[in-house]
Amino acid sequence: MIELAVRVEPVGARLNDLAPDRLRKIIHVDMDAFYASVEQRDRPELRGKPVAVGGERERGVVAAASYEARKFGVRSAMPSVTARRKCPDLIFVKPRFDVYKEISLQIRAIFAEYTSIIEPLSLDEAYLDVTKNLKGFGTATEIAQEITRKIRCETGLSASAGVSYNKFLAKLASDHRKPDGLFVITPKMGAAFVEDMSVGKFHGVGPATSAKMNRHGIYTGRDLRAQTLPFLVKHFGTVGQHFYWIARGVDHRPVRADRLRKSIGVENTFPQDLFEFDTMREALRPMIDKIWRFCEGAGVRGRTVTLKVKFADFELITRRRSLSEHFFDRRDVEHICLDLLAPLFPLQKGVRLLGVSLSSLGQLQAGDARQLTLGV
Repeated sequence: MIELAVRVEPVGARLNDLAPDRLRKIIHVDMDAFYASVEQRDRPELRGKPVAVGGERERGVVAAASYEARKFGVRSAMPSVTARRKCPDLIFVKPRFDVYKEISLQIRAIFAEYTSIIEPLSLDEAYLDVTKNLKGFGTATEIAQEITRKIRCETGLSASAGVSYNKFLAKLASDHRKPDGLFVITPKMGAAFVEDMSVGKFHGVGPATSAKMNRHGIYTGRDLRAQTLPFLVKHFGTVGQHFYWIARGVDHRPVRADRLRKSIGVENTFPQDLFEFDTMREALRPMIDKIWRFCEGAGVRGRTVTLKVKFADFELITRRRSLSEHFFDRRDVEHICLDLLAPLFPLQKGVRLLGVSLSSLGQLQAGDARQLTLGV
């Protein structure tokens, strides 16, 4: 049995008086229905109505849903036709990602007033380590209250916050009283809090893993805690160790202010199925352009290109190729994508979706502006 070499301090303890070996104080802030809430803020006629941000066309997908729409079962990543079936009065709004990004930067500036240790997960959520804070607040709870208040005052939007001694529990806490909620999970509450929770609600446990756990008789945190470490590693690999500890309310992962995105991907579902190579080549180019703009802006390069193809019958395949060095030319990424696409022809069925991703990202170093010759 592994022993935890930590001392437990109540979340309400004076944060700046903590010794280095004591538990962290972490806040998880999650904007409430972010994209949809921005649209309702900017368009008063949408307030109080079921709103979906995304494409309304037959093959569109919901990017975000307002809480009014969620009451009907509308969720993000749901096909638009399904969402319309669930909520006939659903109002579709085209996304404005430039606006969402601008507001996200405004929110992160608020975070930076309290701590420099900020780990953004997306435009609308982030972890903050406030074990030592920049304003001398006494408790993590006070900081979370102040942050959500400032977000509302400065953006007109609501956020939910979770406060705890590790990332896993802080995330669960922010979900606990959404929307516009604040919840604290103290060290005394941690293990008990997850006991009766469905494993499907654990952050990091997706539908496939949840179903696999269910097949082994694991439905709740209590069931997960009853499993031995060797059993979980045997059936779930190295992540089994993570499952073993979070079932006990333990998560040693630090908030990473220097967290580097591991991949960037873009995909598109087409109004009509595609059959011709030239048509697909033209469809891939703006996706590759978008990926390369991200790489240029973030100062990163990747080593692995993955092509995603979904056929008309929903069969999904992926093809990838990796290099020993990073790609330094956008043309090389396109060259690889077309090389991966070409062997699929002649097609036996149409293509409804194409996607491209670049992974194994690394920071671009000085002197790395050279061109890479593929020799193919």
